[in-house]
Amino acid sequence: MTASTDYTALDAWVDAHFDEQVRFLQALVQVPTDTPPGNNAPHAERLRELLAEMGLAAEAFPVPADEVQAYGMQSITNLIVRRRFADSGPVIALNAHGDVVPPGEGWTHGPYSGEVVDGKLYGRAAAVSKCDMSTFTFALRALESLGGPRRGGVELHFTYDEEFGGELGPGWLLKHGHTRPDLMIAAGFSYQVVVAHNGCLQLEVTVQGDMSHAAIPDSGTDALQGAVHIMNALYRLNSDYLQVRSQVDGITHPYLNIGLIQGGTNTNVIPGKVVLKLDRRMIPEEDPAAVEASLRECMAQAAASFNPPRGGKQLSVEVRRMLLARAMQPLPGNAPLVAAIQAHGQAVFGEAIPAVGTPLYTDVRLYGERQIPGVIYGAGPRTVRESNAKRADEHIVLEDLRRATKVLGRSLRDLLT
Repeated sequence: MTASTDYTALDAWVDAHFDEQVRFLQALVQVPTDTPPGNNAPHAERLRELLAEMGLAAEAFPVPADEVQAYGMQSITNLIVRRRFADSGPVIALNAHGDVVPPGEGWTHGPYSGEVVDGKLYGRAAAVSKCDMSTFTFALRALESLGGPRRGGVELHFTYDEEFGGELGPGWLLKHGHTRPDLMIAAGFSYQVVVAHNGCLQLEVTVQGDMSHAAIPDSGTDALQGAVHIMNALYRLNSDYLQVRSQVDGITHPYLNIGLIQGGTNTNVIPGKVVLKLDRRMIPEEDPAAVEASLRECMAQAAASFNPPRGGKQLSVEVRRMLLARAMQPLPGNAPLVAAIQAHGQAVFGEAIPAVGTPLYTDVRLYGERQIPGVIYGAGPRTVRESNAKRADEHIVLEDLRRATKVLGRSLRDLLT
């Protein structure tokens, strides 16, 4: 059987089983995995049952409850499906995460409905990334319909900790030696293959003043005014960051955002403590240690320059790192992945598939930190915004789902032949 005949047979298998694939995705969307609170083990159990009905045995790896709860979640069970075709050749892992942000308001289709309207399937995680749980599963099944490749193997990694950073998802599986693939593909969108992404540093900053009665404000130190002083210093950094440019296509410059502020006890009380949480996106060229040191120095200088009332206490600032997600760097070994996906993406979608970076951060970096070359590719539109990911009415265009499954099945065939 020639390669072109293989592709024709593979594509035909995907078409013949596409209704089944859609039902599979609907079943996954219909089991909530809102994170927080992060009670995701029930979804893993349902997914495991569905895979077993297809003849795919999934190994379950429950993360110990004390680790999960200390992390701020309720339950995590990660899954691995292993299909080894030969002793020689690469093992390629396909990773998609099941945890998602809560749905929020404004939906016109039920967030857990899996409803199909006008060629789109709606629901939280329909686009990011339960869709690729289906894409990867059916690409593997399509590959096996050809009789199985002659080299290597495929692993499906279905994990439940991307929203919190991945340390108890792929990070936990890799750390404990449950997997060590040679190459990997992570959930993504259909019109580009992503080879790099930003890093992210998240800090919790506690600004401590001295609480007092609002009628005698000079008797205390207003932590909220102090926090505003510090936040203004932080926000001014964004002007400097505009001058720091990445060389990776698709990534522009660093950025700092303060996403959460909490403090005060009542309307008539001068706030004694304010807590803020900041998110600093790092381009691949930046050193995370230097970035964190710079932020800490900026806040220390701002706190020292804040003038409390005469006799008032000086502000104190405590900084705690919540998350350090390193950037995904393009590793030289990813070239076969990029070439296969670009070739078949163009053939199936009828347009060039560029290799780019993305300003998002993902848990793919955890594979890269262990020198496992990887890329991001899956089912979805050209931009996150088009899919409404993390917004109301998140959806996947079913034709993108179908075509991405073919691209991945064809690519696996090339890489393992």
